[in-house]
Amino acid sequence: MKITDIAKQIERIVPLELAQDWDNVGLLLGDPEKNVKNILLTIDITKEVLAEAKKLKAELIVSYHPVIWDGLKKITADSPSDIVYELARCGIAVFSIHTAMDAVIDGVNDGLAEIIDIHDAKPIGDYVDTSIGDNYKLVVFIPIKSVEKVSDAVFAAGAGAIGNYSHCGFGTVGEGSFLPLKGAKPAIGKKGRLEKVPEIRFETIVPSEKLDACIAAMKNAHPYETPAFDVFKLYNPQTKFGLGRIGKLAKPMRTEQIIRKIKKYTGAKAIGVVGDEKRLVKTAAVCAGTCGKLINSVIAAKPDLYLTGELKHHQALAAQEAGLTCLCLSHTVSERFILKNFAKQLQKELKKVTIKISKKDADPFRWKEI
Repeated sequence: MKITDIAKQIERIVPLELAQDWDNVGLLLGDPEKNVKNILLTIDITKEVLAEAKKLKAELIVSYHPVIWDGLKKITADSPSDIVYELARCGIAVFSIHTAMDAVIDGVNDGLAEIIDIHDAKPIGDYVDTSIGDNYKLVVFIPIKSVEKVSDAVFAAGAGAIGNYSHCGFGTVGEGSFLPLKGAKPAIGKKGRLEKVPEIRFETIVPSEKLDACIAAMKNAHPYETPAFDVFKLYNPQTKFGLGRIGKLAKPMRTEQIIRKIKKYTGAKAIGVVGDEKRLVKTAAVCAGTCGKLINSVIAAKPDLYLTGELKHHQALAAQEAGLTCLCLSHTVSERFILKNFAKQLQKELKKVTIKISKKDADPFRWKEI
């Protein structure tokens, strides 16, 4: 399977337009037309991960963190860019997802929120402008005998989802008319003769990111040479996409209970605690990795607890003075757990490609008692 096709499937799961503008996501290294049989998933690309990729004969590494952050002035075997040099030399491509995975629904921040059972979690800040979340109504006029074929094709392409229901659509019986002119190849009727055909006005809802695919599927399945269809943008209070999550817990829990859940789902070996570690938590916020100035928004919102990867010293002091309990897992520990879920999602879309999660990717910190 070509990298360009794999990239399309990755972006269906993790739309890159959700990434922060300072980030570096997408295909960072490699030939888009190269065929891939093996993919390695990792948080970071280290020398050990690169050696693992070679051993597994992976043609593509999908990394959470970008292997290239800033513009490179040189790429040599004896410079800080030696990993990039070796990846290129071995022909291993790299695709990064980073803050797009942070912001997307069911991404890393929603994963953290789910671990500690935040109900109806909302982003904290660093919002991105995107059309994702918008919905359209697709209306197409279909001869009655072809309705099932066309509607099934449109549903398969991603239309018809409303809440916990799929295949949602509506049909109205009517009569279509058309006059095939010179050059036409009508599926029904003859050139130069007005035709009137019993048809169904079929309509369904389509998310913006799947609109083009659904229209293409409709045209491919429709018996008419030139199907008649309409597309209407629906009113939608804009869904906000951004970093972090905040909300009320489904059920209040003691901090000790939350820590046990975190250990179970992330595999954390140690945790840094700021503030009261025995408090009853009713509201909480989460943000994977390092969330910079978001700590100010968290403090202003006054939750009981904040779960993150790491805090700078002055941020920890500010949280402490505000009476906020903070749990710090270490930067990559707060992110790595999401790879299992992402691997399952990606494997469903890429059935002919072998996907493995790196066993060499690890937290650079080793926590020891002294």
